Amino acid sequence: MTGSGELPVVATLDDLTALVERERGLYVRWSKGPATDLRAVSSTDDLTGVSMPGLSANPLDVERWWDGRPTRLWVARRLHDYAHLPHEKGRGVRPWVLAGREAGRGPDNEPLVTDVRPLRWIAPEVIDEAKAEVARQENPWGPLRRTGS
Repeated sequence: MTGSGELPVVATLDDLTALVERERGLYVRWSKGPATDLRAVSSTDDLTGVSMPGLSANPLDVERWWDGRPTRLWVARRLHDYAHLPHEKGRGVRPWVLAGREAGRGPDNEPLVTDVRPLRWIAPEVIDEAKAEVARQENPWGPLRRTGS
C-alpha cells in the first residue's frame, strides 16, 4: 500500500464518470479513509471477525453486459447501492476511490484489494447526484441493504 497524503476530491458525478472512463481497475471503498485503512491493510468480516487478505471495495469498471448503457448511470448505481454504509458503519465513514490489485473475495463476493493506491475522496454531493440519477430511471431501485418484509 502506498501513502495517501491529502487526496483531491471528486466534486461531481460527471467528474467521477470521466475518471472511470479514463482508467480501469478502480474501486470505491466506504471507510474512514486511507489514513486509517493503510494502517489496517485488511478488512474484517463483520460476522465472524476474521481478518481478510485485503480491503473490501466495490469495482467501478463497467461490465461488458452493461452493453453501451451510460457509464454515468453505472457509476451512479455503484455509489447508490452502498450509500447506506455511512449510516450503518458510523461517523466519519465516507467513499473514496482507489486503484489496486484484487487478492480475493470477501463473504459478500466483494473484491478484496491490496497494493492500494488512494486516488480521490468522493464529495457528498456526488452521492446526492447518484441518488437523483437512479430516481430518474423508469424502474428505480433501492440500495442493496433492504429491510425484510
